[in-house]
Amino acid sequence: MDQTRARVGVVLIGRNEGQRLVRSLDSVHGGSSVVVYVDSGSTDDSCNAARQRGAVVVDLDMRQPFTAARARNAGFEQLMRDHPQTELVLFVDGDCEVLPGFVEAAAAELDADPGLVAVCGWRRERHPERTIYNRLCDVEWRWGVLGPISCFGGDVLVRAAAVQAIGGYDAGIIAGEDEEIGVRLRKLGGRLIRIDRDSTLHDADMHSIKQWWQRAKRCGHAYAQVSEIHGAPPERKFVDNLRRSLLWGLIAPGAAVALTLPTLGLSWAVFARYPVVAAKVARTALGRGFSAPDAVAWGVSCALSPFPEALGVAKFHVDRLRNKRPQIIEYK
Repeated sequence: MDQTRARVGVVLIGRNEGQRLVRSLDSVHGGSSVVVYVDSGSTDDSCNAARQRGAVVVDLDMRQPFTAARARNAGFEQLMRDHPQTELVLFVDGDCEVLPGFVEAAAAELDADPGLVAVCGWRRERHPERTIYNRLCDVEWRWGVLGPISCFGGDVLVRAAAVQAIGGYDAGIIAGEDEEIGVRLRKLGGRLIRIDRDSTLHDADMHSIKQWWQRAKRCGHAYAQVSEIHGAPPERKFVDNLRRSLLWGLIAPGAAVALTLPTLGLSWAVFARYPVVAAKVARTALGRGFSAPDAVAWGVSCALSPFPEALGVAKFHVDRLRNKRPQIIEYK
């Protein structure tokens, strides 16, 4: 383990994560790993907790707009300045606990295949049983595929040289930065994979529909912003997602309401589409081995998410017309 850890640097980002951060720090502290913690204006004891555990702390200048991408870049730059010999970088969010064995397994995959540039595993939710919103996150983390993938999430082991080659994350992206960097890594010829191993325990700590709404709104913003950059063929990143969000979150329901009188209410038949989608998605989830409660919750969420997603898309375009830099959409 120590031999692998000696090659790995950790970039951990967070803001006001409290006990979640402590668990995250403890999970990566040990062996020979160098840990850089990037704090984005915490008002709790986050920085002290990181220093007490031997992490190098980077305080972001909050006079500039905060993004997770900007924080990851700051941590990566600090890591490479202090330890330029670092071969592999583990990026992880402060609300995630890295599970034993993942780093070693991911490093072994990278060692075995020089064409690989990034390896992720299965993120799991810490307390899916506590709220339906946590349950939704747990389904989302397990909805991907094994083997070759087009993108990864916030917890991934990456070759440092590959991150340097593409200039790091795009600091101007407020959500979807992981998907965006995945596109550029693949354009340089790198490959990404997911291995069949749990990588982290995530603590969403979501308790309200407002949090779900904000998170979905942020997702819509990501569709708009990232497709603006990588929407052209052959990549067409998020183009289909964007169209679905606009069609079923804005255009179709808006038209149905506007045509209520001319159609004597028949236009409202379009709303029958939402329970049908929920049922189809739930059936697919059941077929993939998810429990009935998980499948139903996921189906309903997928059917209704275009509404907040469309607002996120609108926010991106309104901000762009006003020449306003996008501001992060938070759900915690």
